[in-house]
Amino acid sequence: MVVTMGYVWVTLIVFAINLLPAFGPPTWAVLVFVRLNWHLDSVALVLLGCLAAVAGRYVLARGARRFERILPSRYAANLSSAKSLITRTKAGTVGLVAVFLVSPLPSAQLFVGAGLLELPLRILSGAFVAG
Repeated sequence: MVVTMGYVWVTLIVFAINLLPAFGPPTWAVLVFVRLNWHLDSVALVLLGCLAAVAGRYVLARGARRFERILPSRYAANLSSAKSLITRTKAGTVGLVAVFLVSPLPSAQLFVGAGLLELPLRILSGAFVAG
């Protein structure tokens, strides 16, 4: 029972950290810390950490979409132009997925941007998991 609660706590902590739009610790660092201190199974930690991280980022991006309504009209117009530029061609979409796969940029900001641009979050979440 104690071990099971450890996995639940780790999952909740990783999920919560990935809801932060900035200044959160990397998921891998949290998982390494937990593995060294709680002695939980590595494979289970990685799988649960991955699922919790992508769920947190997905919720972060969905939440960012709600803020588009309160942005100044100039910003909304810029977002609309950026979305049409990215999604106009297949190369733009492939490039976007590639950014999520190998980008050195923080994933929180990428997901906030994807949420504001109303990009396909399922595809980007899959790329996040693969990366």
